[in-house]
Amino acid sequence: MEEITIVTTPPQTVLGIRKKGHYRQIAELLPEIAIYAMEKGIPLTGPPVFLCHECSKEEAMNADREGSADIEVAFPVPPGSRPGPGMNVYTLPGGRMARIVHLGPYEACEPTYLKLFTWLEERGMKIRGPIREIYHNDPREVSPDEIMTEILAPVTG
Repeated sequence: MEEITIVTTPPQTVLGIRKKGHYRQIAELLPEIAIYAMEKGIPLTGPPVFLCHECSKEEAMNADREGSADIEVAFPVPPGSRPGPGMNVYTLPGGRMARIVHLGPYEACEPTYLKLFTWLEERGMKIRGPIREIYHNDPREVSPDEIMTEILAPVTG
């Protein structure tokens, strides 16, 4: 059973790409960042992150269908790293986050999100920014049931 906790995350310097498109592009954009970092000798200091800027399931589904989803992906890097073409180095803000971990295929994470949203609503908490998905392992290296996605929602209340 997925446990939900409140954690405080520190600000984090990242090398990222943000563009409009379809969510399936996440799988193309993350390797683009990793390959650039490897070629330039930039150490990746943590696992990759996806920031979801759509605020509801309906909004996300519509944006993905229309190809207008706001896709932001990044890897943590040391401050002062140089971005490649179409990339930026910036700071993801830290703060108070509700945290839950999803084990299993990415496509099957909806119940985990629903549990998180219900938990927040029951406590009178509001999401105050993009939800982050942190990918702790590589789906090319583990079975679908072993894929671990940490979900962090910045909260108030």
